[in-house]
This record gives sequence, structure tokens and C-alpha cells, in this order.
Amino acid sequence: MIEIREIGTDGLEGWLATVGRVRPDRAGSVEDYLDWKRQAEDMAWFVAAVDGEDAGVAFAYVGWHSAPGTGRGEAFVLPEHRGAGVGFALYRELAGWVLERGCVTLETTVAEDDPASLAWADRRGFREIGRDSRLVLDLTAIEAPAVDPPEGVEIVTWAERPDLIRGVYEVACEAYPDEPGQEGTPMDSFEVWLSKDMQGDSDRPEATFIALADGEVAGYAKLSLSSSRTNVVMHDMTGVRRVFRGRGIAGALKRAEIAWAKQAGYEALETSNEVRNEPIRRLNERHGYVVQPGVVVLHDSLAGIE
Repeated sequence: MIEIREIGTDGLEGWLATVGRVRPDRAGSVEDYLDWKRQAEDMAWFVAAVDGEDAGVAFAYVGWHSAPGTGRGEAFVLPEHRGAGVGFALYRELAGWVLERGCVTLETTVAEDDPASLAWADRRGFREIGRDSRLVLDLTAIEAPAVDPPEGVEIVTWAERPDLIRGVYEVACEAYPDEPGQEGTPMDSFEVWLSKDMQGDSDRPEATFIALADGEVAGYAKLSLSSSRTNVVMHDMTGVRRVFRGRGIAGALKRAEIAWAKQAGYEALETSNEVRNEPIRRLNERHGYVVQPGVVVLHDSLAGIE
């Protein structure tokens, strides 16, 4: 018999241990998930048990970088319990949870190198809408690069110039909708964006870089620091205003991030690029990032789910 239960914060440590056995890239820390929940409108964590033994886990959320009417969720079933209906039970739980919050579509991700899970999702009506590659830069194998910004461009940190944050938001308002797959996602107000996207536990003003072109904010890039992966730092966002694109500003911001991470003692930089985002993919590859298997983004209509 399969039983699904929702857990609270006190059950997250064990929940994460199960996630780590199935998808190490999703494990993170309790602090990571609590901060993620803070940034979303709502988030829930579930455990599936078979005859009293934990067999899988899942999470769902709404309102974090998603289009109206779209909820997101992911399920992780332990290998020894696959093929017994645990995944489908978790899927129905996630579908019901996002339906209750006004969603008509459920979006999920599956590891690109997991053909069995991709086939499972396909049989249940999920269809691919995007693909995010993982790119990794080995910082132990390189020297810190010179930032070398274009003529007339200065790179500063948000810590050095906190007064520039409104200009950073203006860049984000242009850059977010230009990301493939984000076209229909509404932009938050300045206050909400600042809290959700710039002041999380993983955000640091000294690791947020701003490009100034003749004194005007032309672009920015920020890193994300995980409490669970202390030797790795993630690229979070790189954006340049449309009028300033093609001048090498994104490259200078990238080199500022690489130099900072190298000097701070990190061993690797990681990022996730949508395969349709050719400019940023080429930029990362020029700077030595190596493509590794990422995730496939899938969605399914919730019509008919009760």
C-alpha cells in the first residue's frame, strides 16, 4: 500500500537524504530549501511510503519564476521501489496540490541522461518544452583572468555601489523575458524582486557585479553560494540591456565572476544554460566551461486530473 504524507521543516533532513540518493544535483541543504520556499508563493514537500517504508519523495511550488497557471514539481523514487506505482502516486499528489492553487499545467525536470524517467514522463503525457545543459569550469586548472572590460565600461560590485540597485532591476526587466522559456513569466515589482532574487541566503553583494557604461547601468551578473556545496559556486543570472549588447559587456562580467570565485578559493563554477540561448552558451564555452548532462524541462496539462 502506498501512502503519501506532507512533511514540515523537521522532516527535511531525511527527505534530502532520499533526494540525494536519486538526484544528487537536487539535494542541497535544509537552508537551501527553506530559502527557496521563502522566495516562492507556496511550496510543499512530500514523502511516499510503501508498507511503512519510505520509497520516494517529491516537492511542488508555485510563484517562483513561473508563468501564471503553471505549477512546478519534481518526484524522486528510490531505485528499489520503481515500477510499483510510487512515481504515479507522487505525480497525482503534486498535480492535486498545484490544481488547488489555481494551476492548469504542471512543469517538471528530468535528468537528461535518465532515459527511463524520460520514457515514464512521456507515457504520462509530459512533453518537452526546454532543455538546460550544465556547464562546469574547473577553477583549479586556470589562473584568475583579467576582467578587461570594453572601453568606457567599468565593473563594480553591488557591495561597492548599493545605490545602483534600481538600475540593476531595469536590466533584469529587459533580460528576464529574453531568456528562452521565460517569455510569459511576469516580472515582479522592484520590492518583491529585490527580496526574492537578490537577498536570498545564497546571494552576496560582493559576488554581484555591475557593468557601468558612461555611468549608466548596462548589465549585471551574480553568483549563488550554496551552504551545502562549499567548494562550488553557481552562476545565477547574467543580463545586459538590449542597447548595450554585442559590446563584450557580458564577457567582462563573466571574467569578473571567474576571478572572484578563483580568488575566494572555490574549486569550480557551474551554470545552467537553455540550449536555445546560443549567445550565453558560446560565451561560457569561450571561457573554458565544459558541457555536461543537464535536465529536460517537461510540462503536462492538468485537464482531467481530480
